[in-house]
Amino acid sequence: MVISAPRPQSGNQQTPGESTQKSSNFKERHIGPNADDIQQMLAVLGISSLDALIDQTVPQSIRLSRPLKLPEALSEYAALTKLKEIALKNQVFRSFIGMGYYDTITPAVIQRNILENPGWYTAYTPYQPEIAQGRLEALLNFQTMMIDLTGLEIANASLLDEATAAAEAMSMSYGVCKNKANTFFVSNDCHPQTIDVLQTRAKPLGIHIIVGDRQTFDFAEPIFGAILQYPASDGTIYDYRAFVEKAHAVGALVTVAADPLSLTLLTPPGEFGADIAVGSTQRFGIPLGYGGPHAAYFATKEEYKRQVPGRIVGVSKDSQGKPALRLALQTREQHIRREKATSNICTAQVLLAVMASMYAVYHGPDGLKKIADNIHALTVVLAAGLKRLGYKLTSESFFDTIRVELGTRSLKEILAACEQKKINLRIFDDTAVGISLDETTTVEDVQDLWEIFAGTDNLPFTLEELSPPLPTTPSPHLPLPRKSAYLTHPIFNRYHSETELLRYLHRLETKDLSLTTSMIPLGSCTMKLNATSEMIPVTWAEFCKIHPFAPQSQTQGYQILFQQLEEWLAEITGFAGISLQPNAGSQGEYAGLLVIRKYHESRGEAHRNVCLIPTSAHGTNPASAVMCGMKVVAVACDNQGNVDLNDLKAKAEKHSKELAALMVTYPSTHGVFEEQIQEICAVVHTHGGQVYMDGANMNAQVGLCRPGDIGADVCHLNLHKTFCIPHGGGGPGMGPIGVAKHLVPFLPGSPVVKMGGELSIGAVSAAPWGSACILVISWMYIAMMGAAGLTDATKVAILNANYIAKRLEGYYPVLYQGKNGLVAHECILDLRSLKKSASIEIDDVAKRLMDYGFHAPTVSWPVAGTIMVEPTESESKEELDRFCDALIAIRQEIAAIESGKADLQDNVLKNAPYTAESLIVGEWNHPYSREQAAYPAPWTREHKFWPAVGRIDAAFGDRNFVCSCLPMDAYQT
Repeated sequence: MVISAPRPQSGNQQTPGESTQKSSNFKERHIGPNADDIQQMLAVLGISSLDALIDQTVPQSIRLSRPLKLPEALSEYAALTKLKEIALKNQVFRSFIGMGYYDTITPAVIQRNILENPGWYTAYTPYQPEIAQGRLEALLNFQTMMIDLTGLEIANASLLDEATAAAEAMSMSYGVCKNKANTFFVSNDCHPQTIDVLQTRAKPLGIHIIVGDRQTFDFAEPIFGAILQYPASDGTIYDYRAFVEKAHAVGALVTVAADPLSLTLLTPPGEFGADIAVGSTQRFGIPLGYGGPHAAYFATKEEYKRQVPGRIVGVSKDSQGKPALRLALQTREQHIRREKATSNICTAQVLLAVMASMYAVYHGPDGLKKIADNIHALTVVLAAGLKRLGYKLTSESFFDTIRVELGTRSLKEILAACEQKKINLRIFDDTAVGISLDETTTVEDVQDLWEIFAGTDNLPFTLEELSPPLPTTPSPHLPLPRKSAYLTHPIFNRYHSETELLRYLHRLETKDLSLTTSMIPLGSCTMKLNATSEMIPVTWAEFCKIHPFAPQSQTQGYQILFQQLEEWLAEITGFAGISLQPNAGSQGEYAGLLVIRKYHESRGEAHRNVCLIPTSAHGTNPASAVMCGMKVVAVACDNQGNVDLNDLKAKAEKHSKELAALMVTYPSTHGVFEEQIQEICAVVHTHGGQVYMDGANMNAQVGLCRPGDIGADVCHLNLHKTFCIPHGGGGPGMGPIGVAKHLVPFLPGSPVVKMGGELSIGAVSAAPWGSACILVISWMYIAMMGAAGLTDATKVAILNANYIAKRLEGYYPVLYQGKNGLVAHECILDLRSLKKSASIEIDDVAKRLMDYGFHAPTVSWPVAGTIMVEPTESESKEELDRFCDALIAIRQEIAAIESGKADLQDNVLKNAPYTAESLIVGEWNHPYSREQAAYPAPWTREHKFWPAVGRIDAAFGDRNFVCSCLPMDAYQT
């Protein structure tokens, strides 16, 4: 979809409406409290002004002494106009490049009702499953789809991209293989970006990679695993059964990177012995987006279910015995397992996985096969025409991609003809090109391709001449035809009309609590406004229909966008260089630590491998360090939640010769600005280490202080937190890194697009600029806020957190505070005493909040038995008060238990949350009323959000592991 911004005005004369546009202040729309609200909130804190609050909260020693040097803030209208001017510098060619990326048709009902719908894109990760049943069902559909297509037993709820999924498969194979080998075989038929990401991942883990010809590989060197591309990168379809048997004979696991659409026609990997299948579901209705975001898949055998990276949605039951969904096997989550985690991936591409699953729901098995058949038929016709023109094909076994040998025809001549018709091909070398067809390809496209290779529009044959009659047998070009059924579940066979699909999508959406319902006050997650004006450009054709490996001459608009965004982020952080490639916060951590590791290697200090990490750190921190081949050494925190400086000094001294880095979050994970942060950095630098700052809490720094000035050498930025890219129900995200000048040469590169020098760490993501399409969101946010707006947003974020802490401190103790009794942009409320006084667990409070219409804050992290609250600057005083009133009311409900007025076990908290059915159907045998259970606050009578299921039995789900769709009659009980 293309939405045209208004034309920019020209000339100096003021035109009608110009003054209105200049005075339109987006900051006032983004920041929740108005001037009067701010004064009232400050009065509660007993502080005279917002600046006085900041002076008492943020240490003066690290304060930025000048405003940020950013362009003047633009109105929404003006920002859209300017971005449209940039977008128009991109050229949308027809790309037949392939390499795992294809143009596709996003069904309009899915685009409008998922991709462009805040009910889907503003939701959080489904850690509170009772109010996330819609997303969980869509993800279960995704898992079922991939189980069916790959022929394997389990699948996860998506990963970041195909190359990352391949790297995770390699790591998992290394962990579960028992033959003690440390070599991984990579077929040279794999996509080049996948090979590079694998090499990047392997090096710090001590894994030796062999890139070679699987037909001649003799297994003389022991291997623990191998990866094959299916179909191969050049389009050839190989029979891998003999290779798989040989690999299994030496105890190795085999991963197959498979195109899921081809699996509707080809024998699935699980049926010829693959242990793992990975790939991208991008061509299931997800725009190209110059590389992302796209949902990868990961499928494997059930015996490896506890080693699978990322998340798996599982089926369990609720308190009424009804089927209910949750994230299963959560002990894999690295926030729990830390350095023992199987992966540092804590995110997924949920929004994109939902879209891909609904693409399959919409088309069904017959529809998908029809799409695949049409693509293959056009490829067969194209190949026949090229052969008639005298060209030789590398292989006669193909699905949608052919490699064409140019013979005497020059590559330059072919490319010139392509330029005339605005077509991109894949260039293998001077003698061969690749052509990949897709869902959007038409017979007119095939005609244009023939004319390019013929050098004339006067062809010696017609399309009708070459078009075969409808085949009654499998295509001779598909040597391994699929015989097994797929997508047989009713969910993929009942919603093919738009009416039915629209209703299904809406039913799922209403089961999920998102920012369209109420604030989501999650500590360290920053669920702020994702403004509509920021989201609109994502679906502009100039951004979303560009292939990631299109020539840079066609992507000048993107290059301008990248340059400007990098400059702005560098100014905001105080760093010399920015890489936009990491496509999640976890990827940013990984990339940043690799940069540090490569820096030490360049100085002849490769032995530096110790990473100091405070015990309060994000769980991804130690997991990322281990992935980078580092040894984690924990640093204690003091009673105030700060890094214990004496322990840090002792550990740094002890490991001085091996010290590689310190990972520190600022403000701290405990929600305060540590006064000694500069000294902490200095200690690490004194012992030769580098400082990695986790940027999860950057929303408390923007405009007030900068990581580069504080002493950090590297910092990742969660654009899906601080810079307004929405969480999408658990992804997409972006995690670019900023680095100091001495680390710039080591930033990530790409094997396909020329970027990164000789010292580069290599690629960490499949696409050169990660999930490029959603960078427009952060560009719009910064452009519309400007320096003053961004700084004010930070100040109000800190104000909102302190206001909540002050209002609630008489009911729930605030666990950690700064030297003036203030917190940063989030606060930790201590509920630990409630277990002793009223037998109330932290989950009881989290589930009861649902009855008040709220998502729980972050529970039991970073301290067990506490809740971590981050309100963000986007929430109004009215919403903050409503949230505080809910928690105060819950504390009064707890007081009734403590006094004996309410039963210790049968009370409103222990039985929360309440579904409409649980209140209406059957006997009511509780000692409290239905009204007290369902309508505990006045606003719930005006608008009631009903949890779709009762409290879920997590243990039952793990004991009875099911990760695919249940039969429909299971929901009729």
